[in-house]
Amino acid sequence: MRIQSTLLALSVLVIGFASHPSARQATHEPSPTRDITIISSAGARALADACTAWAEKNKLVVAIAVLDWGGNLIESHAMEGAAANAIDTALLKAKSALRWRRPTSETNKMVRSGENLAPTFMNDFPQPGALPIVLNGQTIGAMGVSSGDGERCAQAAIDAVFKGKATTVGR
Repeated sequence: MRIQSTLLALSVLVIGFASHPSARQATHEPSPTRDITIISSAGARALADACTAWAEKNKLVVAIAVLDWGGNLIESHAMEGAAANAIDTALLKAKSALRWRRPTSETNKMVRSGENLAPTFMNDFPQPGALPIVLNGQTIGAMGVSSGDGERCAQAAIDAVFKGKATTVGR
């Protein structure tokens, strides 16, 4: 009988502790939710506009694709005279930058050196021209540009829109 009453008291204590609000913190139980930052449609439009302005200043014709953190296309734009496949190219580059959380120029170097060939058989497009967008350590999206200077265009746009608060390093 003494063992049963001790077990009952112990189980009441455990149940009481687990239901206490600070119990989750004390046991380091992971939260069932997470706050995320997303790129707004206005932010994506601003990125496309800033990249277009940079391209015009540098006498380039580009197409642009901006993805959110989940890989959804939220903005695309092709300047007059862009090739018919330019938006598709920008989109594929952006998806690769988002998946690998690094500039596609880095992924391209890994593939070319033979260090990591995974992007080639994972349906990625490891060609230079796209950057992940990282804010407060969280990858919030990616921007792909169909041009040899695509990463410079994307970087100029990210710097202009996020005022230097976003980076392009997502690892």
